[in-house]
Amino acid sequence: MSVTTTTHLNFRGEARAALDHYRSVFGGRITSVTYKDVGNVRDENEADWVVWGEVVSDNGFHVMAYDVPSPLPWDQGSNPFFVSVRGDDTDEISALWQKLTEGSTVVQPLEPSPWAPLYGMLTDRFGVTWVLDVAARYNG
Repeated sequence: MSVTTTTHLNFRGEARAALDHYRSVFGGRITSVTYKDVGNVRDENEADWVVWGEVVSDNGFHVMAYDVPSPLPWDQGSNPFFVSVRGDDTDEISALWQKLTEGSTVVQPLEPSPWAPLYGMLTDRFGVTWVLDVAARYNG
């Protein structure tokens, strides 16, 4: 038996744009289902919002997204979670970082740190804080 965890991001009307953006960064395929698709339209302005969506790529990246409908409470909060992307290859992590920085606020530049060959943190235009790093190799 195996267990995996997948980051599930909640938005208010921006899930499709976020999924498109994350696919442009990490590659892969998008699957999304709208409120209209499942016949659960309470507000015509929200009919094309995502009730369930994900990006899955061959390199192991997987994120899910959902648009919280207006009758339900939603608050993005302050630092409720970070999405962590860790790899073994500095070139790969650097390339992902470059794509994610577009429209983002850099919290910590991608650079060597005491605990990792590369580490950086940014908050993207959707309010999601990403941590990217290269796994340190320990001999012990």
